Amino acid sequence: MLRKLTLIHVRTFPDSMSQTRINLSQSLNAAVTAAHAAAAILQSYSHDRSSLIIDKKARNDLVSQADREAERVIIDLLQVQTPEFGIVAEESGGNTAGLATWYIDPLDGTTNFLHGIPQYAVSIALIAHAGTVLEDQPLALDTPVVGVVYDPSREEIFTAVHGAGSWLNGHRIACSPTRELSESVVGTGFPFRDFSFSDQYMPTLDYAINHTRGVRRLGAAALDLAWTACGRYDGYWEMGLASWDVAAGTVLVREAGGIAEDIHHIDPWPIKGYIYAGNPHVAPAIDAMIQPHLKPR
Repeated sequence: MLRKLTLIHVRTFPDSMSQTRINLSQSLNAAVTAAHAAAAILQSYSHDRSSLIIDKKARNDLVSQADREAERVIIDLLQVQTPEFGIVAEESGGNTAGLATWYIDPLDGTTNFLHGIPQYAVSIALIAHAGTVLEDQPLALDTPVVGVVYDPSREEIFTAVHGAGSWLNGHRIACSPTRELSESVVGTGFPFRDFSFSDQYMPTLDYAINHTRGVRRLGAAALDLAWTACGRYDGYWEMGLASWDVAAGTVLVREAGGIAEDIHHIDPWPIKGYIYAGNPHVAPAIDAMIQPHLKPR
């Protein structure tokens, strides 16, 4: 369980500037509270999965009342604490709004959860929109500024705040120092729902199998990115995800001294769900591995 939160010093600004500035410390605390509340719901269901009502949204795309109830409690808490922000959530949708928008995945790794595999997490991120003031300067582009990924099975909570670093259970974390792709353990995710990009992805997997120390596919993108942020993985890439899968992990990796970017090098963060990430040495090597096989978006 989280025992210490990083507090962000908030300076006083003139009224005109304060109207375009967000309180990162308050936002982090709200996200942590919401993540714990959602995880409590997930863990209560994890002990009796046979009672879950499961719906099929699409091929290999499942949702249960655990997802829906966890999402509802997150939204309720965030709307009370930060009513001025927009919300985009996996199950209920939503819209961007105001100075910033929450991106919520109440249960990343649903298939793992439903099969009793303890590799899933709650993922909550805040994306500040262009024009929002941070560090006395307005942002030129939409920027992930708060990220929380909570793994209730291990009681590990990963947190990050723009400009303040990344943390695991209150301890500072950093990406690995590995310099060579050949010496790296990398995470990935196979096509599982949308197979339209398989011809782009499969050559990258083949290359990684032959040019790294090992490839891991554990089925929860938020945790893959969190593990990259704390150095368990040296790098990570995946295609065909959703914005809420990668939003929090992007903050974690960036604030841990790493790179987390859009594979197509178009968007300021991987909002379309095509992401590569890693430490400053391995991430460029993964990007170079992908680009020869990538089709224009």
